[in-house]
Amino acid sequence: MSDLLKTFKNGLFDENPTFVQLIGMCPTLAVTTSLANGIGMGLSATVVLTLSNIMISLLRRLIPSKVRIAAYVAIIATFVTVIDLLLQAFLPSLSDSLGIFIPLIVVNCIILARAEAFASKNGVVKSAVDGLGMGLGFTMALSLISAIREILGAGTILGYPLGISAPATVMILPPGGFLTLGLILGVMNVIKNRRGGKKS
Repeated sequence: MSDLLKTFKNGLFDENPTFVQLIGMCPTLAVTTSLANGIGMGLSATVVLTLSNIMISLLRRLIPSKVRIAAYVAIIATFVTVIDLLLQAFLPSLSDSLGIFIPLIVVNCIILARAEAFASKNGVVKSAVDGLGMGLGFTMALSLISAIREILGAGTILGYPLGISAPATVMILPPGGFLTLGLILGVMNVIKNRRGGKKS
């Protein structure tokens, strides 16, 4: 059980795909203009990541090594298509807001990296836990970035006004994504360095 907990914790903190590995930057910077978008994108990627990890782990001994990447992409694309159709059917406004970035989950390097580095080498339960941890870590990162950008850039949170008289519109524009991510990474590095200094 402790091994599964460690695997789950890796995705949330130690190997967080956004804040530690710095992968999946395209959706991270593009869709985080509002908290609803960040949560929607993160949870969609989490479902795809968890299900594709499970399927790839189940089939890992049957997939020939020469076609493994193509097989992984086909598996991931199947789950992405299902999620895309479900969003269009039940959450059309979110689907419209996220646009092309839902289909692009197919080639998201977070999902492909976990398929190659983890699911293809581990059992089903551990692969599922890894997918869930990585996905929720990605969701947590997107939610934090998008909440900061929405509050500072639009003066709202989940669309509800906060009474900010002059929001900084630049925060919901592309430069705002880079600024927010850079500031968060800077704060995290300062905290990490201080902890390292205390330990030594």
